[in-house]
Amino acid sequence: MTVAVPARPRRLAYLGNPETAVPPLAALFEAAPGLGLEVVLAVTGPARRRGRRAGPTPTPVGELAMSLDVPVVHELENLYDIDVDLAIVVAYGRIIPVELLDHLPMVNLHFSLLPRWRGAAPVERALLAGDTETGVCLMDVAEVLDTGGVRARTSTPIGPTETAAELRERLSVLGAQLLVEWLTKVITDGPGPIDPQVGEPSWAHKINRSDLWLDWARRADELHRMVRVGGAHTTCRSESIKVWAAEVVGHIGDVAAGTLVGDVVATGNGGLRLLEVQPAGRIRMAFDDWAAGARLGLDERLGA
Repeated sequence: MTVAVPARPRRLAYLGNPETAVPPLAALFEAAPGLGLEVVLAVTGPARRRGRRAGPTPTPVGELAMSLDVPVVHELENLYDIDVDLAIVVAYGRIIPVELLDHLPMVNLHFSLLPRWRGAAPVERALLAGDTETGVCLMDVAEVLDTGGVRARTSTPIGPTETAAELRERLSVLGAQLLVEWLTKVITDGPGPIDPQVGEPSWAHKINRSDLWLDWARRADELHRMVRVGGAHTTCRSESIKVWAAEVVGHIGDVAAGTLVGDVVATGNGGLRLLEVQPAGRIRMAFDDWAAGARLGLDERLGA
């Protein structure tokens, strides 16, 4: 399926929800007047409570759109009722019906180098796999998830200690630049070529809690990547504890995996120094503060 991007689009719709989708919308809105474009509609999720006592708040995209006086709707069906030339999709999180794709051309910013890491969690899967490079693709929205032709792409190295949150934020900014550059070329030169995705695809399935269980028999670098994703967890004295920051250290002696030696946990090779943890029901804290309060004994075992 090839998206028929108009040679000179004028009226744009934007589909997105989380904070990741905010920089592309902001960049698009800023660049639009100079390109003769107008963002006429934002489609995003409804306002929801983000905390137990808080009132309903809009999605990050909804909040920005309202501040820019862009009309906001919550249902895809609204796109049938408005004059739109092209829709931009960024982290929208919903399957778009084929009937709507036939009605309105759409392109999507995806945070990977397709066809690697199609699916819901490309940033997290790239980290867990130990990828050293990732990027952003601007692709056609197709009937089959993340299979559309690629209209523009950019790549970037993944830092050795970069977290998923940091990488996602950086990719969002790169994606915003890529989107504006592509639209500029569309206005001046037309839509341009479409590159089919080439190579063996891999799938970025959603991250489950089990994906982030710290099995201390594994390699220290693998465990460190899980911590960088966010939400990695283990147990201490049968109580759950999350590890939010850590660093890899070398050989720590002949001790069983999971043994805590000072602030370092023995792993399948070397160790992982714990820097920031979160005991169940408490806030995140420095490891030393938690260890002092927990009164950890010698050769304490984690994950047992």
